Amino acid sequence: MTNTVTAPPSVSTSRGPADAAGRGSAARTARRKALLHWIAVHSLGIAAALFFVMPFVFILLTSVMDDRQALTSALWPRSWNWDNYAQVWSAPGFLTWWRNTLMYAGLGTLLTVVSSLPVAYALAKFRFRGRRVAMMLVISAMMLPPQVIIVPMYLFWAKQMHLTGTLWPLIIPMAFGDAFSIFLLRQFLLTIPDEYLDAAKVDGCGELRTLLRVVVPLAKPGLAAVALFQFFYCWNDYFGPQIYASDNPAAWTLSYGLESFKDNHHTNWNLTMAATLLVMAPVIAVFFFAQKAFIEGVTLTGVKG
Repeated sequence: MTNTVTAPPSVSTSRGPADAAGRGSAARTARRKALLHWIAVHSLGIAAALFFVMPFVFILLTSVMDDRQALTSALWPRSWNWDNYAQVWSAPGFLTWWRNTLMYAGLGTLLTVVSSLPVAYALAKFRFRGRRVAMMLVISAMMLPPQVIIVPMYLFWAKQMHLTGTLWPLIIPMAFGDAFSIFLLRQFLLTIPDEYLDAAKVDGCGELRTLLRVVVPLAKPGLAAVALFQFFYCWNDYFGPQIYASDNPAAWTLSYGLESFKDNHHTNWNLTMAATLLVMAPVIAVFFFAQKAFIEGVTLTGVKG
């Protein structure tokens, strides 16, 4: 007799439709969470953007109102008076303040970059005795408020140099470097590999030629960041012109002259807002067109310490 052995039925490990439905439900839940996260992030971004933009919108709308509506609670102008800007532009002294500010910001930025770059290059790439002490002095100078030394500096420029009533006491010191600019450039130059500098020196370049031909092209983002910081500082500086140029209206800058303009037009809020917008416009335009280089320069300065 032949015994026939029957194999047990195989057990399937697949869960069939139930398992597919579970995976589909998990995928829908993940997509729903991603959508909610996207909505939350963009809602916060839009709210933050409105928080920063609304003051500028308010200034713009008020600047084109007439005198009577600017003193009311109305937010939207009944008529668009663009001639307010022409009236501000032709106000006594405004063009002089504009010219002085351009000279102060332009010369100050140029002198700061030119004088700070060699010092930052030496602190970043040279090895010499006292380098750490020199760096500590630069950092200490950053922590020193300008109000601490303003009295002896004013006496020097007034008694010895006889340059009060001008902007030269503010411009000339920038030819000797700026502590913050030196520190920022030094941090950026640390990110440039030493091999590039060694290759240039092997090809016969001296230190000055290496700085101009190799370091400057590679350091453009850092130089742009330093230049923008210094330009914004000079353009918005109120303390310096108040100390050295307050007794000479021909040497006032926009930041200081705007205070006088507001006092003379304290009931004309439309003209005050128009003047404020004209003062802010160049800074906003410069940052808008140079923000890529500015952000890149500020970001890369923290790569090495």
